Amino acid sequence: MADTTSPQPHRFPLTQLSEEEQIFQQTVGSFAREALLPHVKDMDEKGLFDTKIIEQFFELGLMGIEIPNSLGGAGSNLFMSVLAVEELSRIDASAGVIVDVQNTLVNNGILRWGTEEQKQHYLPLLASQWVGAYALSEADSGSDAFALSTRAEKTNDKFILTGRKLWTTNGLEASLFVVFANAAPEKGYKGITAFLVERDFTGFSVGKKEDKLGIRASSTCELILDKCEVPQSNVLGEVGKGYQVAIEVLNEGRIGIGAQMIGVAAGALEFAVEYSKQRHAFGKPISSFQGIQFPLADMDTELEAARLMVYNAARLRDAGQKFIIEAAMAKYFSSVVAEKVTSQAIEICGGYGYTKDFPVEKFFRDAKIGKIYEGTSNMQLATIARLLLQ
Repeated sequence: MADTTSPQPHRFPLTQLSEEEQIFQQTVGSFAREALLPHVKDMDEKGLFDTKIIEQFFELGLMGIEIPNSLGGAGSNLFMSVLAVEELSRIDASAGVIVDVQNTLVNNGILRWGTEEQKQHYLPLLASQWVGAYALSEADSGSDAFALSTRAEKTNDKFILTGRKLWTTNGLEASLFVVFANAAPEKGYKGITAFLVERDFTGFSVGKKEDKLGIRASSTCELILDKCEVPQSNVLGEVGKGYQVAIEVLNEGRIGIGAQMIGVAAGALEFAVEYSKQRHAFGKPISSFQGIQFPLADMDTELEAARLMVYNAARLRDAGQKFIIEAAMAKYFSSVVAEKVTSQAIEICGGYGYTKDFPVEKFFRDAKIGKIYEGTSNMQLATIARLLLQ
């Protein structure tokens, strides 16, 4: 029997890729299969990501894809980030989200809103050694993202931040955090401000690490801001413009989550296909039965549709065109497809699929978060409907 624990390269070339993009995709895919895959099961069980693999992410240039060459990055675009996140997530969604948050939320936020001084100081670090994190959510501020209780009080030359953040991806590993706090509560959401907070700033600490259903190796942590001192020069954007920073960055981040979901679905589908060729029943491989063929065909069709939606949203963004509704559609649909495909993959693999001996149960667990973070499915539908009805 062939080795079904090692997903093979794509069965056919993906659509819409240039030669450069195909080479990049193949490079990341090979790295994921050879360097990442052997550690996935252990990292998932321990709920801890191997820091040596993160070091390899930096060495491959995966943590600074859109950062200009002059600042130590790859000088590329969002579409390349999408390809990287997809390929990593075919093997491990935790790896995909680490690279995704770094590129689409943290680096992108600084590239779009940072001062020249902030770019010169932080982007080389983020391209070479610093993991970044994005801290918006709180206990009572999830989908209602701007009901923040974290406060920022201005003194002579700094801001004093007080409050707690929840659900912060990369919290355990990060050296730099994009933190949102309200500097003028009387102005409502127009007082919200984004800050660049370094891990060793006075009054900052990382609290509880969550024990999660899926993407277990990716750290999700509480942040504690106990009169945290942040230099005034570390305001990202303008005071009171944090809501705009958050909205614009998250619109692009959702494309990255879409990439993660199609990667998860692809990994599960490819395993199910290979298993169906090897598992025999009634003297035949189960792949010869329509009861297996038709679900596989349906899974493949919906995955390709989701992939095209994600790619299209990324292409629109890189071309400077409007992409908000396309990003919302891509995130919504890809998360639906990932949940469906990973569930069906378990059924195709039968009893083995329900055990931890096969990776499909992990793909299933990892898929669920796609409907929740960086905007729930209902929030994506609300965005789509609002823009549709304008």
